Amino acid sequence: MSTSGPEPSRRWSGDWSRPVVPQRPVVDVLVPTFDRPAELAVTLAGLAAQDDPPFRVTISDQSDDGSAHHAPAVEAMVRVLRAQGREVRVVQHLPRRGLAEHRQFLLDSSAAEQVLFLDDDVWLEPGTLARLSDALERLGCGFVGTAPMGLSFLDDRRPHQQTPFEPWEGPVQPERLRDDSPEIARASLHGAANLVHVAERVPVPREGWLPYKIAWIGACTLFRRSALVESGGFDFWHLLPPAHAGEDVAAQWRVMERRGAAGLLPSGAVHLEAPTTVPDRTVEARSVIFTEAGGS
Repeated sequence: MSTSGPEPSRRWSGDWSRPVVPQRPVVDVLVPTFDRPAELAVTLAGLAAQDDPPFRVTISDQSDDGSAHHAPAVEAMVRVLRAQGREVRVVQHLPRRGLAEHRQFLLDSSAAEQVLFLDDDVWLEPGTLARLSDALERLGCGFVGTAPMGLSFLDDRRPHQQTPFEPWEGPVQPERLRDDSPEIARASLHGAANLVHVAERVPVPREGWLPYKIAWIGACTLFRRSALVESGGFDFWHLLPPAHAGEDVAAQWRVMERRGAAGLLPSGAVHLEAPTTVPDRTVEARSVIFTEAGGS
């Protein structure tokens, strides 16, 4: 196979039967899953299309019978990733204590300085992981992310939801966000296919990505592990009932306050638009956590 430049860390099919030479992962990809075998297989297929940087995958299944990771399509994609030279770890993590505890478990299992929390219903465009990793290093902030877009909304243009779009000019700075912060308006950027439409009109620099200001980013977030750990990670999980939502927002706000964060344009992440596995959203983690912290 003729290539130009350095060999990608993803092995091509001509090398699949050869012994794997382990590479130190630059990114730990952390995938929590529950009762979504079809969506999980698509998510893993997106990872199999990524070249660099070298990464390791940990799949943590909370299905009662482990059915998600034992589905034939999921097992096939795990075999593909391993043939490509990726280490893939599959564990069953029970009992279910809620999303925050599940994410803390995955964080504790990681070792690389870059950790990607990737939900089990997100497909990544080839090259997305490389853009995320490059941006995190160049920007020097606590985390970056690509908000997954719903392509069923491709013809549904919502300019009023895109007005909060604001690129970072200069270095990314720490920001303190709470529910009453004006910056919460930025959340509308990540609905429907808004970022796809923003990308039509906003020039992207030569690096291939443009950082912009966020309220938070769900489902595809690359953290600087040390920044997440020093902010407490998801250690607040014991303050929450098992049925809760918004745990990612609470953790991200703590990191943003210390190290700053950015979204990346274009997104490169596609939401599979499957039904939620968290139907009870009565308890919002951020409301509980920042109340417990005295509103800090």
